[in-house]
Amino acid sequence: MLTRPIPASGEAIPVIGLGTWQTFDVGPRAPERGRLQEVLAAFAAEASSDAADTGGRPMVDTSPMYGNAETVLGDLMTARDLRPGLFVATKVWISGREAGIQQMEASMRKLRVESVDLMQVHNLVDVGTHLDTLRGWQRDGRTRYVGVTHYTASAHEALAQVIARHIVDFLQVNYSVGEPEAERRLLPLARDRGVAVIVNRPFGGGGLLRRLTSTPVPAWAGELGCETWGQLLLKWVVSHPAVTCAIPATSQPAHLQDNLKAGAGPLPDEATRAKIAAEAR
Repeated sequence: MLTRPIPASGEAIPVIGLGTWQTFDVGPRAPERGRLQEVLAAFAAEASSDAADTGGRPMVDTSPMYGNAETVLGDLMTARDLRPGLFVATKVWISGREAGIQQMEASMRKLRVESVDLMQVHNLVDVGTHLDTLRGWQRDGRTRYVGVTHYTASAHEALAQVIARHIVDFLQVNYSVGEPEAERRLLPLARDRGVAVIVNRPFGGGGLLRRLTSTPVPAWAGELGCETWGQLLLKWVVSHPAVTCAIPATSQPAHLQDNLKAGAGPLPDEATRAKIAAEAR
C-alpha cells in the first residue's frame, strides 16, 4: 500500500485508514462485534503488512461523539493485542478546559491506552482552549500529534483560519468527488503549512456510491488497478498531493478489502482525476 509522510515528523502512514463513525457504535453483546473484530484484525494485519517496508501503521479514527465507538475499538484492540500495530486517533468534543481534560481522559480509558497517536479538536469546538491543553499533552507524551477537524464545507474558512494561526500537525476534513470544495483553498494551505490531511466522507457520506450502483465502472479504470467505483473514488481522493490518508468507515469485511485495494497500484494524474470526476458526477 502507498504511504505518505506526516509533514511534522516524516513518519509514514498508509493512505487508506479506517473510520468508526456509526459502524463501531454497537452494544457490548451485539452480534455485530464479531464482524467488527474481523474487520479490525484484517485491517491491522493487511494494511500494516503492505506498509512494512516503510514502517507505517494504519490509522483508525474515532471520537467521543460516535456513541460506543471508542469503547468498542478499545475492547477489540485489547482482545487481539492490536494496539501496537495501529495509529490510533480520537478527538475532544466539549466546551471548557477541565471538561475537555475529563473527556480526553475518559477516551483513554475507553480505548484502554495510556496515550494516543493523534488527538483532534472535533468540529472546532472551543478550539483555542483545547489546543492550549493539547500542547501540554504533547510535551508529556499523552498524544504524539495534535489536529483539528470538521466535516462540512461551510466550516472550511474557519478551519483555514485555525491552521493559518496555530501550529497543528493534522487537519481532518470532508473531501470527495461530490464534495470537492476543500481543494480550492484548504488543501493548498495545509500543504503550504506542513499540515497532514485526513479525509473524512471520501464517498460523500455514501451518496456517491449509492447513486453509482447501476453505472458500470469505466473500462479505463483497469489501468489504475480499479475494479469498483469505491476503489476509483478513493484513488481520486488520495491522489491529491496534499492528502495524507482517507478514512472510509465500514463494518463489512468485503468492503474493507475493496477499500484497501484503492491504496495499491498507480494513482491517477490530473487528466485522469478530471475524467473520474466527470464520470461520477
